Amino acid sequence: MGLFDKHLAYRDAYKAIQDAGADPFKVRFDAVHSPTEGVVDGRPTILLGTNNYLGLTFDEEAIAASVKAVQERGTGTTGSRIANGSFEAHVELEQDLAKFYGRKHAMVFTTGYQANLGVLSTLVGRGDHLILDADSHASIYDASRLGQAEVIRFRHNDPEDLAKRLRRLGDAPGERLIVVEGVYSMIGDVAPLKEIAAVKRELGGYLLVDEAHSMGVLGATGRGLAEAAGVEDDVDFIVGTFSKSLGAIGGFCVSNLDDFDVMRVVCRPYMFTASLPPAVVASTITALRRMIEQPQLRDRLNHNAKRLYDGLTSLGFHTGPTASPVVATTMPDQERAIAMWNALLHAGVYLNLALPPATPDSRPLLRASVSAAHTDEQIDAVLKTFAEIGAALGVIAPLKRARA
Repeated sequence: MGLFDKHLAYRDAYKAIQDAGADPFKVRFDAVHSPTEGVVDGRPTILLGTNNYLGLTFDEEAIAASVKAVQERGTGTTGSRIANGSFEAHVELEQDLAKFYGRKHAMVFTTGYQANLGVLSTLVGRGDHLILDADSHASIYDASRLGQAEVIRFRHNDPEDLAKRLRRLGDAPGERLIVVEGVYSMIGDVAPLKEIAAVKRELGGYLLVDEAHSMGVLGATGRGLAEAAGVEDDVDFIVGTFSKSLGAIGGFCVSNLDDFDVMRVVCRPYMFTASLPPAVVASTITALRRMIEQPQLRDRLNHNAKRLYDGLTSLGFHTGPTASPVVATTMPDQERAIAMWNALLHAGVYLNLALPPATPDSRPLLRASVSAAHTDEQIDAVLKTFAEIGAALGVIAPLKRARA
């Protein structure tokens, strides 16, 4: 027996993917010229799988702020937030986030994964109840293991099933924390948050919304699904990330609960991780301001998402339930999913290949994430490539040829 024997099934599955001529886990980005264009494995490529929703990775003001910060503050903090890792910019970013969300408190983490890991594992532990949507992100499930609360899963986006499971708890001791996501990252569907908030009001507990893929995307000011659904007062905690709409890295949590600040001295993933580098904090502060100043970016993003979604649907592809910046195409089988992903990449279109068991309902997916920076011409070029390859592989009906 060896240390890796428990993973042999995954090794064999990975080898099968490689034998099919594709390796989605080792794609090499030789150059990135803009939020939507790069060179991948030596080929000019349209980038359609980066989560760069507002295209702010190349924002000139954010870049300038980042360069200035690294020149004035160095390349890193070399310490955690409870040691030497709280620079003035970290505090400024937390204040900006609290103001943006209209909350008393904000904490910044080094990654979005750590934000979920730290917040959830600290809020609920042994004897408490963590009530999760079944399609929750891996970071949420990992947090449940670290915190050791009882995990209760309810059917994806099903408020009635949530209510049923809360009623089953009855008067059982322990706190109850309901966790949902704003936009689910795999197929881009949106939580029925208004109905979930109503269940919480009726049956009690706390509500946390992970707005990683909905910050900057939904809501009148970009605060996410809670704002769009009009239930911000019902949401006790909002967790998010800087690696999507803000084009950086890092995570955060905001809340109005009075004792929230105690998290700084009991949340282990916050306490024992080096803090974000000054350059990242500076670019994030600037990107947040730029996002607020430019609501037209959300309008453009929604236009692009609808253009891609409607185009794929009209071609005969099986797409997700709604047009969101995450546009997923369900493939008939794993073999054609791998073949189509590989063919798209060689044709100059990069997007994400998602395979079971990481996908809902064990269906292979091609996952696109649209950016406000995409042009109509780029999206039309993507649709043309999808149509040609999809027809050649039998994923959609053969293309009708125009008569001479």
